[in-house]
Amino acid sequence: MLWRGYTAPSLAIPGRNGYSSGRLVKLRRSRAFGIVESDLRFFAGIVAMLALMMAPQSAAYARQPVPDIPDEADLPIAILYDAGSGQILHQRNADRRFMPASITKLMSAYVAFELIDAGVIEPRQRFTMRPATFAEWGGKGSTMFLQNNAHVSVASLLRGITTVSANDGAIVLAEGASGSVASWAALMNQNARNLGMMNSHFASPNGWMDEGQTFTTGHDLIRLADAMIRRHPALYHTYIGRPEFHFGGITQHNRDPMIGRFQGADGIKTGFTNEAGFGYVGSAIRNGRRLIMVVAGADSARLRNKAARDYMEWGFSAFDVLPFYGAGDVIGVARVQDGSRREVGLVADHSIHISAPQGTRPHVTMRINYDGPIRAPIAKGETVAELEIEVEGMGASRIPLQAADNVTKANAFERVLGGIAGWIS
Repeated sequence: MLWRGYTAPSLAIPGRNGYSSGRLVKLRRSRAFGIVESDLRFFAGIVAMLALMMAPQSAAYARQPVPDIPDEADLPIAILYDAGSGQILHQRNADRRFMPASITKLMSAYVAFELIDAGVIEPRQRFTMRPATFAEWGGKGSTMFLQNNAHVSVASLLRGITTVSANDGAIVLAEGASGSVASWAALMNQNARNLGMMNSHFASPNGWMDEGQTFTTGHDLIRLADAMIRRHPALYHTYIGRPEFHFGGITQHNRDPMIGRFQGADGIKTGFTNEAGFGYVGSAIRNGRRLIMVVAGADSARLRNKAARDYMEWGFSAFDVLPFYGAGDVIGVARVQDGSRREVGLVADHSIHISAPQGTRPHVTMRINYDGPIRAPIAKGETVAELEIEVEGMGASRIPLQAADNVTKANAFERVLGGIAGWIS
């Protein structure tokens, strides 16, 4: 059974000395559907005005004229995502399949991060460039110039893959961690399914031309990039967005079009082949607000690079940010079955805000959705629900919610008490 519930929040209004508690939002309950809605039109306007008044502005980055969204002729595929609200701010052909070229290495890095966190491999572990691998991939395309029989750490391979798009490094990592390219590709596809990337398929670790066996979409790459940042923040900041790579006495520079050129940019991955054109998955964070974009199909690196920067600047400039919850704030509760407690608090692992088109005061509706009651035991931090946010004039967005506490399975006495309480209520 699908339960939808909501607990009245106390919105935080930004003040000069931090955040002060705002009044409770008036709630309306629909008994027919078991939905609780909050009409935030009036309050959102106040928050927007205060946020604009109090937001810090530096001379270097004072509000500039909002750039236009790049034309479709320049960027045939484009999607821009606000990670703090779950909103898609703009999209164009975001479900069209395309060949990602070296953007494929983003999935290889994600798989490696998963394996590192699971304890299957570790950064200091070394893998060998086998003679057969060297014969096929030594110095081929973008490279970290691995030598035959070289013993290379996982950390160096990851830096080579993420900073200079090393084709040889991706193959050595795949073979060393899983035994073969085919086994690694299976891991890539399993992780894609786990993330809900239903329009993607990976046939190689590095995205080398394979007659279309490797493909993805803008929507799917947003899922991948967002998961990488959320699930592996320490590894992301360690290996992604480095301006240069030193290895084997050679220094190579990152060809990322935004690192060092765009305020707040921290990655993520470029891609190019003659078949695929020029693509890019990029991320930047300003004043705690992270945007992620995917662009693909550009005719030149110059065109892609300028369009990507304009697109991201548009995302930061064309919207007002309305803050609602801080990371760890209890947003609502979910009912629990067979637990030592009848309810569990729900929190998000990051602060939550709304992006509203500049100068507007949209109607905002929030709902908490979950399949339940949720059966105990429940682990603190386990994803058990989602916050659905609808902003007038924009599509619905969804943010995962985690259990705020551990809930153990009820003992015999607690089950009796729970049954009595349920019968009374």
